[in-house]
Amino acid sequence: MMLLRRAALAAALLGVTAVLPPAAAHAETAPACPAGAPASPDPEQGRLSDPRAAAFPERAGLDGFVRRFPAALCGVRDAAGAERLLGGWGEALWQAAVNRAQGHRPGGDLPDRDDRPLYWTRLAMTTQLDAWQPGFAVDRAALRARFEDASRGLTANGFRGTRGVRRIFVSGFDPFGLDAELRRANPSGSAALQLNGRRITLADGTTAEIRAVVLPVRYADFDAGIVERAYGPRLAAGPRSADMITSISQGYPGLFTLEAWAGRNRSADPYPDNARALAGGTREHPATAPGLGPGAEFLRTSLPTDAMTAVQAPYPVRLNTSVTEIPAGGAAPVDREDGPTPGSRAVAGGGGGYLSNEVAYRSNRLRLELRPGLPGGHLHTPVLTGLPAEAERLTGPEFERNEAAITAQVLEVLRASGAPASGAR
Repeated sequence: MMLLRRAALAAALLGVTAVLPPAAAHAETAPACPAGAPASPDPEQGRLSDPRAAAFPERAGLDGFVRRFPAALCGVRDAAGAERLLGGWGEALWQAAVNRAQGHRPGGDLPDRDDRPLYWTRLAMTTQLDAWQPGFAVDRAALRARFEDASRGLTANGFRGTRGVRRIFVSGFDPFGLDAELRRANPSGSAALQLNGRRITLADGTTAEIRAVVLPVRYADFDAGIVERAYGPRLAAGPRSADMITSISQGYPGLFTLEAWAGRNRSADPYPDNARALAGGTREHPATAPGLGPGAEFLRTSLPTDAMTAVQAPYPVRLNTSVTEIPAGGAAPVDREDGPTPGSRAVAGGGGGYLSNEVAYRSNRLRLELRPGLPGGHLHTPVLTGLPAEAERLTGPEFERNEAAITAQVLEVLRASGAPASGAR
């Protein structure tokens, strides 16, 4: 397993051209798998029919993953080998995307920091996985989950545990709203790729290591515990556990917000996720997510918000204390600017009733269970704008400037979290 993992990671570092898992070494000439009917694409995979989707891997130098992956699958001999291969290729894809975002292995003509090539490459590979017809029984759902976790940074991505170095764990998100605009990016995902594994100097002069993951915009993955799988190992006590956690997502136009409150329930319908699934909860009838552990209706941030909101350029950073609740004894939702009232039912946290609110709730519910003294919360970035008017153009100067400014300020807000005498308010 370790040999396969190292080979896959080496392939990522070398642009997927030199060292590959044995089954992929001759990908272009490998025999085809046994014939079989391809799986029907899910809604996300269905968007790959748009030629612009295939352009993202090609114009980022990640298309080698897409070309060679089918042959690698065809070389697998048993279910255990499939599990190893999916983990190795997923980790290789993640590392290739991180290296590209950080300028270590640039490729293509898209900006290095662009998060979209990772999303579309992963999606193309899951389509190939779903169409694979092995000659032995496999648990397709488990294999896909293994690949998804690995290619999102959930595996082989732990803190180094260096003495004297603080540890910050963050999560970003995939692009979303793609039925309206397929070219959309997500600056939270871009920031995660740029920050993963980096060491930074905090405002108090100490050094911190950042580890990051990029989460899907899909209710089903949240129901299956992907947030807990991502955050749980970083919250377990030990020398490689996090000293601070924060989830990050795209939020409001023109400003950053630190969310004071995360609500327990979903209320975003009729707005769908990337799989066109609905939450099952509305503003009038919020719903609790399946499998969510016990916790309060609202959870308050414990991040050092005074220090973090001191960063005011190029975008303002605000502490958002608003919530939507159904008051105790009431039946209708009420918007409040000053936080929840005792005994109320959560409709929405400051960031709404969608998955950005839910990742904040889930991660901080787990934090309170495992490491209650740890700082934790949620940061919303400004909405990334500036795509060219011409639909065939994937990027443009304004889009790239805005993306660079937002992701650079994410780093500055995290640096400020180490300011002396800071505290949540």
